[in-house]
Amino acid sequence: MTSLPPVLRPWSAQLSLFPEDLALQLGPFVARLSVALGGLRPRGEAEGGEPQGYDGLSRRGPFERLLVSEWLWALEAPDELVRRAAFGELSFLKPAFRQPRGARRTVVLLDAGPDQLGLPRIAHLALLVVLSRRAEAAGAAFTWAALQSSPRSDMHTGLDVPSLLKWLEARSLEPACAQHLAAWREALGLQQSPEDAWLVGAPRLSRLAGAEGLSRVEVTEPMEPGAHRLTVDVRPVARVARSVVLELPPPDDCVRLLRNPFERRAVTPVWTHKDRRLVGFGFSGDGRRILLHHADGSVAAMAVPHSPRATVPKPRRIQVPGGQRILAAGWRYSGGLLVLARQGNDYVMHGQVRTPEGFRKVRYHALSEADRPELPPGALPSLLVSWVAPRGEEFLWLKDTQGRLFLLPPLRQETAQPLTPVEVKVSALAEVRSRPVYVTRPQAGGTGRAIIARLGVLGEAEPQLTPLNARSGEAYFGYSPSGAHPDAGLLAVRHSEHVWKLFLDTGMTPITVPEQFRVVGAVQPPAPSLPGVVALDPDLRTFHFFSQHEPRTLVAATDDVVQVAASHGQPVFGWLTKAGELVLWDLMEQTVLYRAVPEATP
Repeated sequence: MTSLPPVLRPWSAQLSLFPEDLALQLGPFVARLSVALGGLRPRGEAEGGEPQGYDGLSRRGPFERLLVSEWLWALEAPDELVRRAAFGELSFLKPAFRQPRGARRTVVLLDAGPDQLGLPRIAHLALLVVLSRRAEAAGAAFTWAALQSSPRSDMHTGLDVPSLLKWLEARSLEPACAQHLAAWREALGLQQSPEDAWLVGAPRLSRLAGAEGLSRVEVTEPMEPGAHRLTVDVRPVARVARSVVLELPPPDDCVRLLRNPFERRAVTPVWTHKDRRLVGFGFSGDGRRILLHHADGSVAAMAVPHSPRATVPKPRRIQVPGGQRILAAGWRYSGGLLVLARQGNDYVMHGQVRTPEGFRKVRYHALSEADRPELPPGALPSLLVSWVAPRGEEFLWLKDTQGRLFLLPPLRQETAQPLTPVEVKVSALAEVRSRPVYVTRPQAGGTGRAIIARLGVLGEAEPQLTPLNARSGEAYFGYSPSGAHPDAGLLAVRHSEHVWKLFLDTGMTPITVPEQFRVVGAVQPPAPSLPGVVALDPDLRTFHFFSQHEPRTLVAATDDVVQVAASHGQPVFGWLTKAGELVLWDLMEQTVLYRAVPEATP
């Protein structure tokens, strides 16, 4: 969980089981309890093991391990040697022993009875996180259970969501007794050597027969009006007891921690006015903004929320005048929203274009009717991608619905600028690492025609083309935090009917996608997952992830999906349903970031 503060990173694997907001609530408890518990102490020399050199000095030992420097007393002052030996002041080498790490274990038994129902179980949850990580750091096995449960079926090893849910359901009206403890001691073999064993519950557990020799954690809730805290006393065997006071989170979060701490908080939907019904959407060239196309002909650009709890930003919107039809739209990190609209035979840019002298209004014209970008009825506007040259001139490119790539050159005179064709068969266009890039489809037939896809990098000069060993050409730029292609980032290109190729810094990886599944994007989830593609199921509702590992289901929409788009700038993809609901899904946190629902019509 990369969003955790640095102080909580040691427990990131355990805290990643919870939603981000609850992980941040548990985090302070985990850090404080970890200090109180301390590390898992190494085994002593008396337990033996395979000798492994020396480990420091000791005041006791046989004279064959006496330091050479101490033997000088025998030559220079024999009486002083005798005195130092009598008073234990001599220094000996301390031997080290290699211990069988797999033989160690930590055992935790938690009281699930009436003494600990309610808020004390929040401390139990934090203790499980701490003790699990503590055992993992020492190479020890981790075994835990509810004290009132059956040793035959309710013993847990490791920490995961199913075992924690089962523990949450193991509430009991029966107080913990000596019979429960005796059954667990026998089942776990704690009769001879309790090793690192802990009893977690009320102080009265210390009075149970069989509790001797076990470390204890006593959790109490103060009986004070308005008190919203817990007192945790850590009492290890043969060590000094420590006490910690935990100030509890808000009541709503406490309820979530006690009922189901793994349920993601639902995102409050945003209601879309019926006059601005969404007809489509897409991501900007850099993948950092979402472009919203409305039924009234307007275009809006909105930042993608970084979490489900983030305030939904107000979109920046452009409504073109009557008589104009939007052809393309885009967003620039420094410059805002750009919308290109057709007005008669000319094209008008809404939003100013950067020049060395500042921002200017620009108009464009087609060189010929054959080279005129068009927008068929019912089609969504195309994507505009921007790049600013070192001299301060802004270059723009657009890919029309026919797959043609056009250059919108910088403003160099006050007259309309020409729309210049660059490529005729382009399947994908994006901004990667601050440079516009695109993928061409193979062109069959004719001398000199490319029979494989190519990657183009745009700039002031002619495009720089790199061959891609893929023979279909349909392509998606995807999100990857590392290990991506140096020019294209994570790039997925279809090679044949069922095979897609992922281009990375280490080469090419083939991915097989079953028939009738429609690939909609590429992404590299958190490690240890490998990069892969996101595909829509033939049922038009369920999304799946395909990589070189086993396929897995991501999420299901509430209605048939009519449009899907994935960002290459962040691990987010979205879909628009037949009912008009727009959803943005976070691939890293596996949660909904944003929902827009059409307003009900009376």
